[in-house]
Amino acid sequence: MIVSISQPAYLPWLGYFHRIAVSDLHISLNDVDIGHRSFANRNKVLTDQGPSWLTVPVLTKAGRSTLINEIAIATDSKWRRKHWRTIEQSYAGAPHFDQHSDFWEGIFAREWELLEDLTRETTGYQLKALGIDTPLRRSSEMGVAGTKSDLILNLCSEVEADVYLSGPLGRDYLDEGRFEERGIRVEYHDYAHPTYPQASEKFVSHLAAIDALFNCGPRTREILMSGNATKAELSASA
Repeated sequence: MIVSISQPAYLPWLGYFHRIAVSDLHISLNDVDIGHRSFANRNKVLTDQGPSWLTVPVLTKAGRSTLINEIAIATDSKWRRKHWRTIEQSYAGAPHFDQHSDFWEGIFAREWELLEDLTRETTGYQLKALGIDTPLRRSSEMGVAGTKSDLILNLCSEVEADVYLSGPLGRDYLDEGRFEERGIRVEYHDYAHPTYPQASEKFVSHLAAIDALFNCGPRTREILMSGNATKAELSASA
């Protein structure tokens, strides 16, 4: 069984969804500290002026650890109006925007208390739109202890993984020897970002996946998978 693990993210990029698509199980690592460079509450979309960050304002306390599943969103509604206005103005002319606009307008019309609730609902919608039905679990519900490499290893062991599909940064901290001792092979997800029709003279990669959904509609699943390893290839690799 191929298992992938990643932190929840706001408006994830295509590579985030590809890793889930080629996994037999995906674990949302929601009970770890958000960190300083996290994408849990931000990503970029393409505007007339180029890539622009959309950041959900969150309430954290300086010097204190803040677990992702406990992060509260600032009550000021300005961010919701800004995000919807930016998305609508940037993508209203995209071929498939109308297919998804009702959902996103509804998202930004609602008040959100916790960041995880927002990311779970918006990511779930995109998974469905991309035809990805990989089962999902949350680490906070699994009762698994450990930090860094040990935490990932223990989560994989808990679900009897054969393969752990890590993000590329896992090379910096995973103890592959310990994974091997438990019969788990580590593979790294080096996603080759595809190109697709986009409202830019020069293609801009690593944007939120909604850029592809709005521009390519049903073809986005095919684009997402193109030029990258399939689940069968990952299972068979030595």
